[in-house]
Amino acid sequence: MQVITSKDNEIIKNVKKLKDKKYREEKKQFIIEGVKLIQEAIEEKIKIKMIIVCEECMKEQCIEQKLLYQIAKYNCIYVSEKVFLGLTDVKNPQGMLAVIEMENTEDKINYNEDIIFVLDGIQDPGNLGTIIRTIDSVGLTQIIVSKDTVDAYNPKVVRSTMGAIFRVKVIESQDIIRTIRNITKHEYKIIATSLDTEDSIYNIDFNKKIIVIGNEANGVSKAILNIADEKAKIPMLGKTESLNAAVSASVIAYEYVRRKISL
Repeated sequence: MQVITSKDNEIIKNVKKLKDKKYREEKKQFIIEGVKLIQEAIEEKIKIKMIIVCEECMKEQCIEQKLLYQIAKYNCIYVSEKVFLGLTDVKNPQGMLAVIEMENTEDKINYNEDIIFVLDGIQDPGNLGTIIRTIDSVGLTQIIVSKDTVDAYNPKVVRSTMGAIFRVKVIESQDIIRTIRNITKHEYKIIATSLDTEDSIYNIDFNKKIIVIGNEANGVSKAILNIADEKAKIPMLGKTESLNAAVSASVIAYEYVRRKISL
């Protein structure tokens, strides 16, 4: 078993570049890390370009034998602990990461789903990852993000999706207003989340709706609010005025689920 011990190795340098969004887009690849994510990628039959394993983890038997048999079918690269630590952003890494080929890069929107979530300038990787995970959990298969939203293939986003990134197509729009207007041509109505309304999300008809979740600090942009068919907010009984973007998306998504299962 050959072990890479130099951070200047060409393979290692190329993997490290995938931390940069520009390089991810150019190569159509991204990094996943950890045993659970790699197992899920294998189960979902995702295109795995290579799996990088820390040699010390092999010696310490940190990785289950069953998984070792599975990854042996792929292009496995073994590296020293020092090299691996130069690749990972995780505080307590499990000693395994993989380079994944992007599959859901086309911008075709599925107009057969009841609701389509649109994210307008979400900045926090944890928020985006949680929203993608929520979208997956309610049976939806796509999400549309504005170009100023944090990159969906950022390692922190990918980790927080807990594997949902393999099942939810993330469509990045270069012109979010134009994209929303195009969706409305397919009989969808625009619902913008806003505190500046008395209308409740519990009164929304979830049939053919675009649900817009805004930026953590500023909410939905004025340009989108101006074209919205309706504005809605989550009623709150306490003194807190607003909720985290991911929490808001989850509350709305599960109100949609409640309606679906009560039919």
